[in-house]
Amino acid sequence: MKILVNPDTKTWNKELARPVQKMKEIEKIVKPIMKKVKRQGDKALKKFALEYDHVEIDSLLVEEAERNASGAKLGVELKDAIQTARYNIEKFHKLQEMPAISSEIMQGVTCMRRSVPIQKVGLYIPGGTAPLFSTVLMLGIPAKLAGCEEIVLCTPPDPKGEIHPAILYTASLIGITKVVKAGGAQAIAAMCYGTASVPRVDKIFGPGNQYVTAAKQLATRQGVAIDMPAGPSEVLVYADDTAIPEFVAADLLSQAEHGVDSQVVLVCPTEKFVKKVLTAVEEQLRELPRQKIAKKALENSVAIVMEKMNSALDLINAYAPEHLILAVKEEERAVQGIVNAGSVFIGNYTPEAAGDYASGTNHTLPTNGYARSYSGVSLDSFVKKITYQKITAEGIQSLGPAIEVMAHHENLEAHKRAVTVRLNYLSNRKKDGF
Repeated sequence: MKILVNPDTKTWNKELARPVQKMKEIEKIVKPIMKKVKRQGDKALKKFALEYDHVEIDSLLVEEAERNASGAKLGVELKDAIQTARYNIEKFHKLQEMPAISSEIMQGVTCMRRSVPIQKVGLYIPGGTAPLFSTVLMLGIPAKLAGCEEIVLCTPPDPKGEIHPAILYTASLIGITKVVKAGGAQAIAAMCYGTASVPRVDKIFGPGNQYVTAAKQLATRQGVAIDMPAGPSEVLVYADDTAIPEFVAADLLSQAEHGVDSQVVLVCPTEKFVKKVLTAVEEQLRELPRQKIAKKALENSVAIVMEKMNSALDLINAYAPEHLILAVKEEERAVQGIVNAGSVFIGNYTPEAAGDYASGTNHTLPTNGYARSYSGVSLDSFVKKITYQKITAEGIQSLGPAIEVMAHHENLEAHKRAVTVRLNYLSNRKKDGF
């Protein structure tokens, strides 16, 4: 990792630049895939499974018997861990439920709002080198709590044409029954357009590689919503001498092993502590099975010495990390100073991996600086909020004149007339003695 000492603010964007994704070139590859799925449906999905996953698939949908048998393929320890995570994620997301609100804003004018579930949602679950059964929990639980009518899960099959048993077990555990053997951009296309096996959905969720990301963005042009713009995973660790170097190193590597295009950033007040952490990184890196991936990611990464906390917080907010770990003495000051981050992990004993798996918060978070304007996935992501209003005869007489004036000054006379005809009607009724 490159080390920078008190870099000038003018250089921050350049020094902290994420690995570049050539989205235009990727879209050129993805667009024909999506068009083929739109035209050929299931037939295209099976062709792509053969081409990209090297497997011939008879049925795209996972049979009930296969789902039911998945639990027997997992050890008790893993199933217990999944159950613990499920309990915590469910408990935290249930707290996010918002009751309907209603208020008489002025006499005779009542405004209301209530949450309504998105009817059809699609969940994309990566299943390649790291089958993310944890993401099934992170997306499936809030979808179920929200009351989404139809939930379809797409995940790529292995060379035997099977889905990883932990993904199937987790899906069954939370009540997801429609699991499709399809991965990559073609799976996103299937959920975007619909096929004989895959229903068209209203919103698509889930992480994926650059082709999945591009396909999701293209889906938005077809009227399908997505959870958020997403890119490679990232973490920023802000640590001082009260932090434990081995812990910090482990947290940096836990993100670096995600992919070669991941990025990790270390911010410390002293160069001495940075070097302690980097020594620990080198030692731990030798023991990692995904050493090559992590090593490549570290080439995209940087350690920054920022002596003053205010400057460090400014840099963190400018970077807007997906994951932010705070392991500093002035913990509360640091927490209060953060305005741009996907999820924050506080203290020496709060690894980012806790949020990835089982603490209860969601791990589907904005990357690439989108934490400046986007939130991570939550229960709110699976609902839409509809507002209502009811105005009585008394209410329109009180509010109507203000509406008429405003509409007139915007030169929208039909808007004004919609009020005027009602006021005239009420006025005439009053004259007639009603």
